[in-house]
Amino acid sequence: MEISYRAAVLDDLDCVFRMVERAVKQMEKEKIFQWDAIYPAKEDFRNDILNQSLYLGVLHGKIVVVYALNEQYDEQYQNGKWQYTGEKYKILHRLCVSPDYQNQGIARSALVHIESDLKSLGVKAIRLDVFCENPYALKLYTDNGYQKTGVACWRKGRFFLMEKQLK
Repeated sequence: MEISYRAAVLDDLDCVFRMVERAVKQMEKEKIFQWDAIYPAKEDFRNDILNQSLYLGVLHGKIVVVYALNEQYDEQYQNGKWQYTGEKYKILHRLCVSPDYQNQGIARSALVHIESDLKSLGVKAIRLDVFCENPYALKLYTDNGYQKTGVACWRKGRFFLMEKQLK
């Protein structure tokens, strides 16, 4: 499976957001109430594009995964006991796999790509938050070496703050 990755452009916005809306419906069917009509909003993805921090994974001409990478974080991130504080880091936001391609290793493949890309840019650590009631995301990050560093509390509940050193 050869996924190609690229930065998103404004012309991708509607397609990305339709995919995310479908993913939210799929999560709700599985009793995972992490995202909704408030977050993530279309404007979040538009801002990511304008800030050149939204990326797409494309397979056979279709967007199969989307994610944002930047250094922006909510004040709740101060709850993390970050291990690599003196190092260059990025924060992974809004990783979403198209419902048509879930359970096929797409998210893991995207993580491998992200980590490899960041290492080549001299980034030493990656941080993220994961909804504590999303067993799929928890397994993905734990299985791939991410360590819990704290807890954030937002409107939807508790999220684990996680970090991984990129070697």
